[in-house]
Amino acid sequence: MFSSSSGDALALPRVQCPNHPEAILVEDYRAGDMICPECGLVVGDRVIDVGSEWRTFSNEKALKDPSRVGDAQNPLLNGGDLTTMISKGTGAASFDEFGNSKYQNRRTMSSSDRAMLNAFKEISTMADRINLPRNIIDRTNNLFKQVYEQKSLKGRANDAIASACLYIACRQEGVPRTFKEICAVSRISKKEIGRCFKLILKALETSVDLITTGDFMSRFCSNLGLPKQVQMAATYIARKAVELDLVPGRSPISVAAAAIYMASQASAEKKTQKEIGDIAGVADVTIRQSYRLIYPRAAELFPPDFKFDTPVDKLPQL
Repeated sequence: MFSSSSGDALALPRVQCPNHPEAILVEDYRAGDMICPECGLVVGDRVIDVGSEWRTFSNEKALKDPSRVGDAQNPLLNGGDLTTMISKGTGAASFDEFGNSKYQNRRTMSSSDRAMLNAFKEISTMADRINLPRNIIDRTNNLFKQVYEQKSLKGRANDAIASACLYIACRQEGVPRTFKEICAVSRISKKEIGRCFKLILKALETSVDLITTGDFMSRFCSNLGLPKQVQMAATYIARKAVELDLVPGRSPISVAAAAIYMASQASAEKKTQKEIGDIAGVADVTIRQSYRLIYPRAAELFPPDFKFDTPVDKLPQL
């Protein structure tokens, strides 16, 4: 019933049916058995389920449904998150005649695990605030664990490291967020997150792709409620401005904001600099500076099929 590869001496034994080795076994979670679907042979029994047990024996529907065995195993923690914590008793039977607790924790969570667990909670909270998916949270947790175990950022707050790891994970997963967006959901300053960001890249010897105007355009336009035509025009304007080298030294975020402003002013859906700045996280003066650089060649920047509500020569001259 158990077999292993002869070429790999360290390979774990593989559970399989002796009569049908290629059959995919079916697991009966209730009985804990592994069953061959071809002949019905019980190949393995007493299979342990490491997930959470969500059963409850309480009839009180108003109370929170308790889980008797806690969360699923967390491979990122050194102890596997399988420690047992005994809460303080409340009844008279929980204390001896001197008032001391009868039941005490024999093994408590290590300080490193506790620090990582607190960081994971903070990462999950920050990600939830800006609606980031689970895969980014997992990547952030892995990055934080690597940095924490290397001890290469001693003296830096764990919250700052967690915020920087979240920023890096967003960049690596192709859904970058700005430093101001990360700063808005954390308790750390933008400058400190930037410092940790550079230190983490150096410590882990990793890199992130350069951000472009297109990385933010869809989200900014969506948050501003602009139609698809304006979004496509803004994307085209920003790309052409970069290709023509009209905005040297300007950040992609400020260029994207200026392109959105120009495209919206040429359309029926006009947006002010302040509205765009609030969404993009840049100051009005920054949008004006980038807009002045691209305005002289505005006629070359719009896509050929764009339908103007305001002609190019009537666009605002800031």
